[in-house]
Amino acid sequence: MVDAQQVRFIIGVIGNVISFGLFAAPAKTFWRIFKKKSVEEFSYVPYVATVMNCMLWVFYGLPVVHKDSILVSTINGVGLVIELFYVGIYLLYCGHKKNARRNIVSFLALEVVAVAGIVLVTLFAIKNEFAKQTFVGVICDVFNIAMYGAPSLAIAKVVKTKSVEYMPFLLSLVCFVNAAIWTSYSLIYKIDIYVLASNGMGTLLALSQLIVYFMYYKSTPKEKKPSEVEISASGTDRV
Repeated sequence: MVDAQQVRFIIGVIGNVISFGLFAAPAKTFWRIFKKKSVEEFSYVPYVATVMNCMLWVFYGLPVVHKDSILVSTINGVGLVIELFYVGIYLLYCGHKKNARRNIVSFLALEVVAVAGIVLVTLFAIKNEFAKQTFVGVICDVFNIAMYGAPSLAIAKVVKTKSVEYMPFLLSLVCFVNAAIWTSYSLIYKIDIYVLASNGMGTLLALSQLIVYFMYYKSTPKEKKPSEVEISASGTDRV
């Protein structure tokens, strides 16, 4: 018979797979950057911010902070490597963007210093295990909620334009499934309040994004097929 600990582990593995999909989602964007040898107007901010998020969760999932959460560390370790790869490609092809390289390197340096400070304070200044979890967990939650909430910035534009053109449906859907899985993980066997807090909020944020998407999907102007455009243009010529 499968016990609660085994169920938690299985859900954590599923969460790792889905989270990998979330980290891999921008691969198409960076393949485009690689082919064009230019970052165009793509922003580096989401990837630099996710580097910080991954570093923090890797530390949180280690036994020195939170026992029985190694799956949190493994997927965020993988995510950290992927995000650094994205940032590396961005650095390689952002030459036309003024100060971009300097800004990215500066932000990364600040993140490393900040995480190093958090690690040192946790290991040497905080002795109580619960206090360690609280200190690191709250900081992790802030960054995780910001990551889940990022697509919500498009909601105001969707409502205003009655169009979901600029709302990434697939990203919202993957975020919803990912957050729901990790929320379940945090509730089984041992309740992990910090994984629960950010992923529970993430589930609600992603669900709100999906609700808005389906509310305005039908009112979104559909792109005309090439044949339709040609017919329209030829009809205009005859007038």
